[in-house]
Amino acid sequence: MTSDDSTENGYPEPRQNHQLLGHEAVEKVIVDAWNGGRMHHAWLLCGPRGVGKATLAYRMARFVLSQGGENAGGGLFNDKPTSLFVSPEDPVFRRIAGGGHGDLKVVERLYDEKKKRLQGEITVDNVRAVGGFMSKTSAEGGWRIVIVDAADELNRNAANAILKVLEEPPSNAMMILIAHQPGKLLPTIRSRCRRLNLGTLEDQTVTSLLAQYCPDMATDDLYALAGLADGSIGRALQLHDVGGLELYTQLVQLLSGLPELDVTALHKFAERFSPADRDEAFVTVTALLNWWLARMIRFAATGSAPREVVDGELPAMQRMAAAQPLDQWLEVWEKITDLMSATRGLHLDRKQAILNAFFLLEETIRN
Repeated sequence: MTSDDSTENGYPEPRQNHQLLGHEAVEKVIVDAWNGGRMHHAWLLCGPRGVGKATLAYRMARFVLSQGGENAGGGLFNDKPTSLFVSPEDPVFRRIAGGGHGDLKVVERLYDEKKKRLQGEITVDNVRAVGGFMSKTSAEGGWRIVIVDAADELNRNAANAILKVLEEPPSNAMMILIAHQPGKLLPTIRSRCRRLNLGTLEDQTVTSLLAQYCPDMATDDLYALAGLADGSIGRALQLHDVGGLELYTQLVQLLSGLPELDVTALHKFAERFSPADRDEAFVTVTALLNWWLARMIRFAATGSAPREVVDGELPAMQRMAAAQPLDQWLEVWEKITDLMSATRGLHLDRKQAILNAFFLLEETIRN
């Protein structure tokens, strides 16, 4: 999720977000570690994109930095905190929200001015200062904290630089690593961190957050978008911004017509993604098609019907699952995934890629 006190979309960025829903058990682990004087020097927050890992990382940082010079465990006679909550009115909260706290450093991919997009990885140049930052005396007599968002985007040299810091951790210094795919991390990095896994959010939680961030959205659309988000509020908000629910509804309408493909409607749909500025929409629609096919294949393999996000999904899945054996659909899924990936990577005709994907589905059902 992203914003200042609000971004152009009105969603709070993790550094400005004061609430964390759906991960109370994970938060309790951290609070208990603090209260027991067992605050680890390195934490690895794992889970799917958009479920709240970065929000938790900043929540941890605010909490620890708001304790001043106290060590973990707080002091013999102090009340023990029961959560990591720090009021948005707290000076520490405000300074972190504004990116101006001297004892917090954030490592993330930088923006490439030439290519007008984020760099593909975090390089060693981005992390050179981490060791020196953590070994300095705290500017405010307390802790020094580094957040790496995300650690699985570190290149090899950058990862080795982070590992060196983890091998010799300074006192009263903490590193919080966020990982969408922790398997990509060096095993030696994983072994030096206390790992916490954040699972997907309940639909009810995603719906509640959507209602908060998108108050003008119709109730039915809130529920549908929550189902489409697959337990990720970040994914839900991204889909909302690009009209993902509308794209998905049209996608399902085309799939529901198979094997009698409405070629006119298909051409009109695919034409939407031809302009050069429609790359994000193309990425979204190909991801939605991939997701729909994955659910259909899972249904074919298990017989367990998925929740319908929009009307007509299940009958279409039933027809396709019955038309060909599972291994045939797996092959088709891989072909479509490769086609869409090549289309983006090689800047091929996006409209033609979508047409070819649907023609392949139509041919597979008919044969």
